[in-house]
Amino acid sequence: MKVIILILIALSLGTFALWGEETPSAQDIANSAAAAAYYQDKDGRALVSMTITDSRGRERSRELVILRRDVGEDLGDQQFYVFFKAPADVSETAFLVWKHPQADDDRWLYLPALDLVRRIAASDERTSFVGSHFFYEDVSGRSPMEDNHELIAVTEHYFELKSTPKIPDSVEFEYFKSWIHKPSGISVKTEFYNSKDEVYRVYEALGVETIDGYSTVTKAKMTDSDRGGSTVLTYSNVAYGMGLEESMFAERYLRNPPTEFLEF
Repeated sequence: MKVIILILIALSLGTFALWGEETPSAQDIANSAAAAAYYQDKDGRALVSMTITDSRGRERSRELVILRRDVGEDLGDQQFYVFFKAPADVSETAFLVWKHPQADDDRWLYLPALDLVRRIAASDERTSFVGSHFFYEDVSGRSPMEDNHELIAVTEHYFELKSTPKIPDSVEFEYFKSWIHKPSGISVKTEFYNSKDEVYRVYEALGVETIDGYSTVTKAKMTDSDRGGSTVLTYSNVAYGMGLEESMFAERYLRNPPTEFLEF
């Protein structure tokens, strides 16, 4: 935590904070965190290295590309395309999301070994994303409108939020706490609590860089004490404003990927 604080302080030097002297509302803070995590520019691309460590310390590595395109304005609809490059057993697996903050997202997963496109139900959003400790919902982000937010602490560098789901039966957690960096809006840590008021799942931003003028998380970790182990995502070759076309985010591209945007 201390390391990420120093990184964010350095990135903030010479820039203006998102907020003035007046403390913003909890909803505005949650919105800014969603914008910083998922809405930088109109589109983006990143090469991602995924390292999954199980409860016995055994590691598996995967490499994937994430493409993202905004459709609406102000935390509106988005489209995500995720393509796995390695290892061989998951190579050419593809995942497509049409994100709808005001309704259930549409999600499809292409399994090349079976040549099968599988629709992912809304009830499966908070299940493991291809064997990792991240959930399907984590890939495209949880809408800040799905929770009630409470500002429970303000420090020199952070806002601390407590967020409770508006529809409790739709998720497995009781609530979560987030630490939002004031100048950048980046959530550096999120703790999920169960019905016993115990932390069982923790997200951490381990690295942040300024890319194309945007503060960007370049390394993140999800730890799950119920399942055991953790998953680390390392982002490289990040780029924004690429002019990605809507046609690339159609179901037919799950079997026929847009290779010109997947090679580095």
